[in-house]
Amino acid sequence: MDASNKIPTPASGLPIAFHGTVIHSQGLNNLEILENCFVLIGKDGKIEILQANVESDQINPVISENGYAPDVFPVKHLKRGQFICPGFVDTHNHAPQWAQRGVGRGISLLDWLNKVTFAHEAKFKDPEYARSMYASCVAGFLQQGITTASYYGSHHGHATRILADVCFEKGQRALVGKCNMNRNAPDWYRDASVSDSLHETRELIDHIENLDPHNHLVKPILTPRFAISCEPELLDGIGAIAREHPDLPIQTHFNEAKDEIEFTKQLFPEFDTEADLYERYGLLNDRSILAHSIFLHEEEIRRIQKLGCGIAHCPIANTTMQEYMIAPIREYLRRGIKVGLGTDSGGGYSSSILEAMKQAFIVSNAQQMLTKGQDPALSLYEGFFLATLGGAQVCGLDDRIGNFAVGKEFDALEIHSINLDLPGVMSPVEEEDSTQVIFEKFLMTGDDRNIVRVYVRGRSVKV
Repeated sequence: MDASNKIPTPASGLPIAFHGTVIHSQGLNNLEILENCFVLIGKDGKIEILQANVESDQINPVISENGYAPDVFPVKHLKRGQFICPGFVDTHNHAPQWAQRGVGRGISLLDWLNKVTFAHEAKFKDPEYARSMYASCVAGFLQQGITTASYYGSHHGHATRILADVCFEKGQRALVGKCNMNRNAPDWYRDASVSDSLHETRELIDHIENLDPHNHLVKPILTPRFAISCEPELLDGIGAIAREHPDLPIQTHFNEAKDEIEFTKQLFPEFDTEADLYERYGLLNDRSILAHSIFLHEEEIRRIQKLGCGIAHCPIANTTMQEYMIAPIREYLRRGIKVGLGTDSGGGYSSSILEAMKQAFIVSNAQQMLTKGQDPALSLYEGFFLATLGGAQVCGLDDRIGNFAVGKEFDALEIHSINLDLPGVMSPVEEEDSTQVIFEKFLMTGDDRNIVRVYVRGRSVKV
């Protein structure tokens, strides 16, 4: 598929603009609520103007001052109870597990893989099944406001190329990786050899470079499932590809469960920690996305801090497998480590970043109690940061998305809290509610019915 001339742009071919309430994060503890804000997005999908406290009669002069003729393009006026915020970033997601969400609770991670997950992912050998399921998956995430996702595909090269195609066609920003796994999985669900696994990985890289040469939307990501599933020669080969392509991100599962950690030590007794292991194979650097990161030793925390790795925090999956597991997120943030949220669906039963945000808040309260106050709970606004700008930092995309800084691309959600065509269950907005209260109600009680428009690079992509 040669799609190099099909980069999505605003459907009208004209700039688009909004006037009303804009909410975004400038940093972990810096939430901005901008009232009467005028936002103009150029034809290239980038933000050209972000100006607060602009009254309605001042809009045309602002447009003229910036070199545009007034009334050439529409300005959407947001009413009370309506606002725009950045799109959500899912830093850890298993696209082929879309149909198995919620299945296999109450068993250990390794049993869940062998008894539930591998059999389901094996279905993606069928290209027709892969296209149908991936189309449903990507549309489902866009519906819930996930404008960027870091996807693990199955181990099938062809199916993973289909996933990249679907993301591009539907307009979702995505990191797409073929799972490398040539051992400790059934014969019918693993790569035939090290050479086959590396060949399929290179084919995916070439395919995406042809599909989206400038990575406007889709980018390949190196994806060793975890060390348990990869022979040393395979990890060596993936590390070599990482050196050949120094701009490619890398993702893997990292210190996720105690049985996984023990099995890894048995397979790689020469390494004291998983950090030592992945660094030895050239897979630990500032482009690495480490999913879960629950049981880290002090030296591992220092190592990933020094190397600039990012952590995909998956609070729903972490607390709904057999073990109740809490990642020390406050400690990571205290040390300046990049952290974003992941749904980890289907390990996580929910595909909603709103739900992941709420669970992150809940488990951080438990962590505060367990540490006797040493790790203060996350605030609601810190959770919003993790879901937007924090996630963009983890994915290496914060120079392009994550908030509404001028020059960034317009990945955004248009939220309506009242007068919906499809009424939801969000807390009712009352006359005395401030914008801050409305925003809190959305974060804690809203759902995809409140997300009426989803934009990626200025293009509306929610069907």
